Amino acid sequence: MNEPTDKQVLILGIGNILWADEGFGVRAVEMLNQRYTFADNVTLMDGGTQGIYLVQHVQAADYLVVFDAIDYGLPPGTLKCIEDEAVPQFMGAKKMSLHQTGFQEVLAMAQLLGDYPERLLLVGVQPEELEDYGGSLRPVVRAQIEPAIEAALDWLDALGIVARPRATPLPEDARLTPPQIDLEPYERDRPPEEAAPRLGDVRILARDDVRFDPKPVEFDGPRLSVCVDHRRDD
Repeated sequence: MNEPTDKQVLILGIGNILWADEGFGVRAVEMLNQRYTFADNVTLMDGGTQGIYLVQHVQAADYLVVFDAIDYGLPPGTLKCIEDEAVPQFMGAKKMSLHQTGFQEVLAMAQLLGDYPERLLLVGVQPEELEDYGGSLRPVVRAQIEPAIEAALDWLDALGIVARPRATPLPEDARLTPPQIDLEPYERDRPPEEAAPRLGDVRILARDDVRFDPKPVEFDGPRLSVCVDHRRDD
């Protein structure tokens, strides 16, 4: 381990927990915050899908660690770490879904503005499933949270950034996200599929065998346009 440093460090988890494995980065930084403490020069942040609003935080960092779900084109659950100048090409170069926040633009803007981290580490996992609204991490992705944290801690330790295991549990008011959306209650309290469609409600989403008819329907309430099923009986 190198000597401790007073460099400003940002440990950032990005992604959208509403879309299954896209939430990997947020879940990783949540667990890191629950298990470890750092010196005052280290900031842990749930970046969610804030996108360009993260620029000011990236500008302020000398060292930046990012946890994210990344399409490396590898088997689901594969953990891969990328460092320094190689990081931007993986951050948003290939969008995994319409819901993913590209981080490539954030790095580009920080560089354009003249304040860019000295060192970068991307800790990414290959997702298995994204199109599952309200879904949680798939087992192969969830299993990589602890290895991802260990990889980040080893990298930081080499730079003099020390993490100390918490002696007492983290109080609720010190968590990065509300306790209601912690991983355990988020998974436990998910409504059944018949009550909350996972891939879109077939009553309002047009399918190959359903065309959209914009004619208003009269009833005791607001006017709505509906999907009318024109499937042939044969």
